Amino acid sequence: MTSIFAPVRVGRYSLPNRLVMAPMTRSRAAFDGTPGELAADYYSQRAGLGLVVTEGTQPSDDGQGYLTTPGIYTPAHVAGWRKITSVVHEKGGHIFIQLMHVGRMSHPDNTPHHRQGVAPSAIAPGTGMFTAAGMQDIPTPRALTTEEVRQTVTDFRHAARSAIEAGADGIEIHGANAYLVQQFFAPSANTRTDEYGGSIENRARFAIEVLTAIAAEIGTDRTAVRLSPGTAMWGIDEGPEGPDLYRYLVAELDKLGLAYVHIMHQGNEALLADIRKLWRQPLILNRPGRPRDQIGADVASGLADLEAYGQMVLANPDFVVRLKTNAAMNEADPKTFYGGAAKGYIDYPVLSAKGDTSS
Repeated sequence: MTSIFAPVRVGRYSLPNRLVMAPMTRSRAAFDGTPGELAADYYSQRAGLGLVVTEGTQPSDDGQGYLTTPGIYTPAHVAGWRKITSVVHEKGGHIFIQLMHVGRMSHPDNTPHHRQGVAPSAIAPGTGMFTAAGMQDIPTPRALTTEEVRQTVTDFRHAARSAIEAGADGIEIHGANAYLVQQFFAPSANTRTDEYGGSIENRARFAIEVLTAIAAEIGTDRTAVRLSPGTAMWGIDEGPEGPDLYRYLVAELDKLGLAYVHIMHQGNEALLADIRKLWRQPLILNRPGRPRDQIGADVASGLADLEAYGQMVLANPDFVVRLKTNAAMNEADPKTFYGGAAKGYIDYPVLSAKGDTSS
């Protein structure tokens, strides 16, 4: 049985523990996508986890969906992220920037070019999007041409190189939560008739091409992916072939030797067990809503190599210390999850040397 506090090798890095900060959108960047001034404090406060994975970060203008999310494709973005990575490294931490292209989960009011979203097919998700003018229906996206799909792969590759130039230790592709990569997986969002639609192999092609291109650019040992098999939200339905698509995808990605696969688990235990068998590199497992008394159970059983946590880490910058000392946890405040300034971002209290809390 392996302890959650035991060191582990992930890609080219030796991590001090097996706890991961899950990616969480916080919507506190500047309107041009440059990370906000408080972001360095936010991430460095949590550098005690074995790995910090950042909020979803768009690789292009087309990749943005929400207000004030960060980008990593311009010199200003690189400079902003360098401030963050440098302070995380000063505290001995490791940080992967998550690249998130939202695809059809976008609204023209929220993007720099104010164009409609792009997607595998011109199918609206059937939900709303918060904008500066309030909630609005997400319009029907424009279907990417075959050449534009290939250009999007190039956009991801450029963003990955930019992340490394900004000092990131690696990147995680967001292939989960109904965003662009998963939109290609789902027949409900992908009715293409070219090489990116139809069969399991074709619907997995975009994800494989993105990860292959990035691995060639920055190294397989700095390239990772997050998946959420079975996610059914915002019009995503992977259909009866969904589990087999993930078995095929993971087996193909295993050949690349990526740094890790990060699974946001939706409850299919048989599929999770198959992924564990198919994937020979480190596996990060995130079970949303996992109770505190179950932290470390998946590592101990051998089902995962690392475990990722979101809201508990958001509310407890000293998450690792609190676990080790069995100290009480702060409760996360949902009212401050998105937007705003310091409140609910960098002001959660930490334990003092005496074991009480201080801000």
